[in-house]
Amino acid sequence: MKLRDLLEKVEIAEVCADLDTVVTGVCFDTRKLRAGELFVANKGYQWDGHLFIEEAVLKGAACVICENAPQVKTQFVLVRNTREALAAISAAWFRYPASGLKMIGVTGTNGKTTVTSLIKRVIEECTGRPVGLIGTNGNMIGDKVFETEYTTPESYGIHEFLDMAAGEGCRYVVMEVSSHALQLGRVYGIDFEVGVFTNLTPDHLDFHDSMEEYAGAKAVLFSHSRNAVINIDDGYAPLMIENSTGNVFTYAIEDSTADLVAKNIKLSADKVEFCVLTIGNLIRVELPVPGVFSVYNALAVTSAVMLLGFEIGQVASALQSCGGVKGRVEVVPTGCDHTVLIDYAHTPDALSNIISAARGFTRHRVVTLFGCGGDRDRKKRPLMGEIAARLSDFVIVTSDNPRTEEPGAIINEILAGMESTETPKIVIENRREAIYWALENAQPGDVLILAGKGHETYQIFGKEKRHFDEREVVAEYYAEKKTETERE
Repeated sequence: MKLRDLLEKVEIAEVCADLDTVVTGVCFDTRKLRAGELFVANKGYQWDGHLFIEEAVLKGAACVICENAPQVKTQFVLVRNTREALAAISAAWFRYPASGLKMIGVTGTNGKTTVTSLIKRVIEECTGRPVGLIGTNGNMIGDKVFETEYTTPESYGIHEFLDMAAGEGCRYVVMEVSSHALQLGRVYGIDFEVGVFTNLTPDHLDFHDSMEEYAGAKAVLFSHSRNAVINIDDGYAPLMIENSTGNVFTYAIEDSTADLVAKNIKLSADKVEFCVLTIGNLIRVELPVPGVFSVYNALAVTSAVMLLGFEIGQVASALQSCGGVKGRVEVVPTGCDHTVLIDYAHTPDALSNIISAARGFTRHRVVTLFGCGGDRDRKKRPLMGEIAARLSDFVIVTSDNPRTEEPGAIINEILAGMESTETPKIVIENRREAIYWALENAQPGDVLILAGKGHETYQIFGKEKRHFDEREVVAEYYAEKKTETERE
């Protein structure tokens, strides 16, 4: 493809290159660069591609896209913003795949993974066709799963996936849109048919300087959405609505002025039931996932899919047949008289939600096992400690992904939030040992929550990622107990 064709939608400051140059690929990582490719000196979250221009030139880059003139002799094009340039160039390289798809973007602190997964399943149920999904649990096209490193991949990866999804016959792609992705321009240039806002609570404040900046990043989605679906029970809803440039559709439980309202809510141990009230319709909805937050998730899904043109009755029927999402209120089989739940809750609000949900159906105690991630927002650690102690009957404090921090130091910051509480607790730094202890001491009727890891099948120590699947740990515990019993 010629350089001029790739630059069609890029905001250019200066051209010092032959626009008829034929490039054989697009690359922003010199480790993967091949001779003849266009190198974009992307200013990412951790690395500035400008530092690697010389390496790119030595490897045979056909041209360099950058914000500052290179110090080595090469063809280059100066642009205002390399992040946005990478997104525009990537879209052009794959011949604008998003333009032929109906894109649904979901943003917010909690609920993104569940909402995107349910939207995918509901549309597939209603159409009988595969739907693409980009998200935390991996990228999917129908039943095919592709692992991914980030909630929202870099822009080149997004357009590569969209091209693949279109080739597989997808008409819809739903994606989690993180605040990182919005601030770093990963979805720049994509027009969303529907943008969904779930909620906003403190998170990622190691990346954003304040809640205001965090909220502002989220709000960007709605300036690029033809339809905005907003949870108006959330305090940040006005900001999302203010930034919306298309049609706004609201949902709520508390605010009866919303376009879609949940009434007559019935919470059970294995599901939620409620009536959805909208203009001209009153439909009974059932979702086989417990907790009030599941009602909000179902409202978000229903609103989004309705705006895509599907009848509310179709959506309600499809929701009822949907199962749970991996790592979100996931019940682990034990064969014992207690319940083990795995949930991704890693923010104060999410932890409060899952413990409160468990409180609604436990027959005895709620036991919460959790830790906090290293190299991430430290302010939430004591908050999560206080919440766990206040809402649980027993707390087990352990490690999550300590990364480059000392696990004990993280645990001490969690414990600081529990100082004024009398809830019994134990500290077991090794997460496997902590889970074994929890299972060994579980009482009949208990609900044991393993919070924080969710879908993840690893722990990160330093820069090393070690395999760790809580489902396997639980299964191993019971297998060992069975073996011990048989020996006796």
